[in-house]
Amino acid sequence: MYDLFIPTLHTFAMNNPFTGSCGNFRFKITPSIVKREDNKKEVDAEKSAIKAEFWHSPFCYEKSQMEGENTFPLSEEGRLAMKAWLESNI
Repeated sequence: MYDLFIPTLHTFAMNNPFTGSCGNFRFKITPSIVKREDNKKEVDAEKSAIKAEFWHSPFCYEKSQMEGENTFPLSEEGRLAMKAWLESNI
């Protein structure tokens, strides 16, 4: 059983991507942030999402072919589901 480090939800809400690895397993998480209509400084969590991609290779994202991709809601439940999905593909 592997326990990947995945940053907090706040990291993704601030529109920060994240890359990580475990041996030859590599992954990239990219947020898709939508701001609220009534307050452009706040994130509309219901319309935002986080996309996870993974590959098995010693090479970086740009030099690799993705083996899997999935999109999850921008919520703590979505973050945990994404973590479980990534761990199931190691």
